[in-house]
Amino acid sequence: MSEKTNLKALSKKEIAAFFHGLGLPVYRAGQLLHWMYERHAASIDEITVFSKSLRAMLNRQAMISNISLAKSMRSADGTEKFLFALEDGQTVETVLIPDKDRLTLCISSQAGCALGCVFCQTGRLGFIRNLRAYEITDQVVAVQRRIRPKRITNVVLMGMGEPLANFTEVAEALRRIVGFIGISGRRITLSTAGVVPGMKLLAEQVPEINLAVSLNATTDETRSRLMPVNRKYPLRSLIAACREYPLKPRRRITFEYILISGINDTAEDAKRLARLLSGIRCKVNLIPLNPSEQGTLKRPEDSRILAFQKVLTDNHMTALIRESRGQDIFAACGQLRGRTT
Repeated sequence: MSEKTNLKALSKKEIAAFFHGLGLPVYRAGQLLHWMYERHAASIDEITVFSKSLRAMLNRQAMISNISLAKSMRSADGTEKFLFALEDGQTVETVLIPDKDRLTLCISSQAGCALGCVFCQTGRLGFIRNLRAYEITDQVVAVQRRIRPKRITNVVLMGMGEPLANFTEVAEALRRIVGFIGISGRRITLSTAGVVPGMKLLAEQVPEINLAVSLNATTDETRSRLMPVNRKYPLRSLIAACREYPLKPRRRITFEYILISGINDTAEDAKRLARLLSGIRCKVNLIPLNPSEQGTLKRPEDSRILAFQKVLTDNHMTALIRESRGQDIFAACGQLRGRTT
């Protein structure tokens, strides 16, 4: 018996071709997409717009895959973390962050990560594998199914993995989140550690998505120590790519800067950061380090955080202090690790 076709693994064109091969009209493909991505159908049998005989025929040849919830945790601040199991037993973490009228979902693009940033728990896992487009998209579908009738309003690719190191699958997932699930590209942000070629591809292929860059240092020496990717794409090439990035009207690049005591939090660091980003339409998110499980790295004193921010605002920059959410359940920035205990 041949293996069943996973309908979630197919692109829109491939689904249309699959239905055409079964002698079914094209509109059936549109119905399938609607039920999988907007009605969150977990199986063909749940697609009640199809007749029983049509569902039976499809079940003989196809199936709808689903990531499965292995564990969930809720923080005191309302943040919820989900550990999802993939088909091969690997796990990824996804975080839902409520904030006033927003529900932001932070999704993963890889199991593990190869970049090895010293402040990030995911990097300690090493690289396991890239996620497929449907596994990335399915994090949105699975959480939306769980929280309905509430709706996810924003999506950020800031979970496990470097999105631009898995560009083809991430780009397809972004197209599905926009085109099938219906979340506007204006409400989706992809965060990169600075994979310069991927930034250029993103601008060409998925230009409606917002870009965030994890910067975290103002000299190559410090950045290479914190983020080994800087040895391949140093600050000069990264900042040049940011200056060349084709921003749509009223859009800005977000620069994320994790403040680490004694490493990158001095007034001179702040002055260099202002010079480095001068002329780029941007905002800076200052994120005090989450001290949990970070070894010798420490969070700066509040006075140093405020002083760093003041240098930037005095230089007419938008600089916001972002306290990470969900720290008590290891759901905060840099803490995702795909833990099973």
